[in-house]
Amino acid sequence: MVKATELRGKSKEELVSLLNENRKELSELAVAKVTGGAASKIAKIKSVRKNIARILTVHNQQQKDAIRKASAGQKYISKDLRLKKTRAIRRALSKKEASAKTLKQTKKDSHFPMRRYALKA
Repeated sequence: MVKATELRGKSKEELVSLLNENRKELSELAVAKVTGGAASKIAKIKSVRKNIARILTVHNQQQKDAIRKASAGQKYISKDLRLKKTRAIRRALSKKEASAKTLKQTKKDSHFPMRRYALKA
């Protein structure tokens, strides 16, 4: 079993070669399953599939990280790098937009301020 922490230290080329090895092993195990191979080989299929998934996950994380570094400081960020949050939050008005007032409203506020009342103690 390959650990993700071990994979993070490897380069892209090493990850790709490891991925190819695991895929080749998986295809051999699939053939062994069809031809009625040993139970130990059939049981190994699951772990190999999980290893492939781990390698791909680390590879994709590294790619995304590299793209993030390359696009840092640009005006627009590609959609897959933006924060996901929720659909409602993404569509909600920003604080500046929500607090914006029309010219008519600002005039009304300045000409008719809130009245202050003195309360009798």
